[in-house]
Amino acid sequence: MRSFTVGSAFGIPIRVDLTFLLVLPLLAWLIGTEVSRYVEAFNSFLGANLDVAALTAGSMPYVLGAVAAIGLFAAVVLHELGHSLVALRFGVAIESITLWFLGGIAQLAEMPEEWKEEFAVAIAGPAVSIALGALSYGAFLAIPAGQFSAARFLFGYFAVMNVALAIFNLLPGFPMDGGRVLRALLARSRPYAQATQSAARVGQLFAIVLGLVGLLSFNVFWIAIAFFIYVGAASETRQTTMKAAFEGVRVRDIMTPAAEVHAVTPETSVAELLDRMFCERHTGYPVLDEGEIVGVVTLSDAREIREIERDAYRVREVMTAEVATIGASSEAITAMNAMQSAGVGRLPVIDAEGAFAGLISRTDLMTALNIIQSSGTQGQNELSTGTPRRPDPEESPR
Repeated sequence: MRSFTVGSAFGIPIRVDLTFLLVLPLLAWLIGTEVSRYVEAFNSFLGANLDVAALTAGSMPYVLGAVAAIGLFAAVVLHELGHSLVALRFGVAIESITLWFLGGIAQLAEMPEEWKEEFAVAIAGPAVSIALGALSYGAFLAIPAGQFSAARFLFGYFAVMNVALAIFNLLPGFPMDGGRVLRALLARSRPYAQATQSAARVGQLFAIVLGLVGLLSFNVFWIAIAFFIYVGAASETRQTTMKAAFEGVRVRDIMTPAAEVHAVTPETSVAELLDRMFCERHTGYPVLDEGEIVGVVTLSDAREIREIERDAYRVREVMTAEVATIGASSEAITAMNAMQSAGVGRLPVIDAEGAFAGLISRTDLMTALNIIQSSGTQGQNELSTGTPRRPDPEESPR
């Protein structure tokens, strides 16, 4: 779903997903309906001596629920800032912190592969939550029993919930902090990719157990968390495996070189473009002007022009001029990440001078990955030192 920026902290954008706006009032209502149970628990286990009648009268439970819900998500932001600030210390860029219905996510450009650094980044969030819990408990104790019941209730709630947040995030599954802590500890004595696979298997097993518990107890929240952990573990394994396989492999090693790429010029008519698409069975072309990439044109662009006007219109009038590109010397895994971020299936490649050097597609990357996985290090070395792969003439689009 869509998200939007609501502020920033230490230069890191704070974003809110629409699912967060949907769940926040629901969470406030749920807390409000359970105020009496919380009060009983705090009185029994924390010796809070809270006035049940005062805290459950009129609209007070829902006021407390709203403040508690907002405070809980504020604690989640601070939890994620803990990860982010430690990551920044190790030179890792932070794209944003996003709040959504399951909590918050700090978008790191990449996770450090040095186990000590990853451990520090992963443990920082729970450490912040425990510190917040301790501070809240200190404030709870500082307020005299029998006075300021609302404030005393809220600090007691924040103390319990922050400690619970820390424990929950240390569960052993990606992308939870516990999964990253486990991988960091495993990476002390084995390669990073193997550590990832082992930690992911543990996480997926935990997700299956959690999902079964959710099904048996009819708890939708636990089922959602289990699904999130299972998919996250699979995604982390896939990403790490690909990164390890593509180590040392550059875009220029697997791209289709410029001489073999079908391209059009800005002055090509839309009618001629469609004829070429039909004959060459391609649905998209880079647009080149004197060897430089100036845009990309696709079948959907051409279809916007009425048939009787296609001879009069030129590619420059229908093409997309803002084109994501990748450098020929960039790592192959960088190209894959760029395609995923841009939501495209191929990227024009430029050389050091900015001239069009070729085209790289998901097909190129998957073919290279299959070669590496089939032949191991030998295939990786051949790709990184040999001639570029020749494209399949049936491959589309080019």
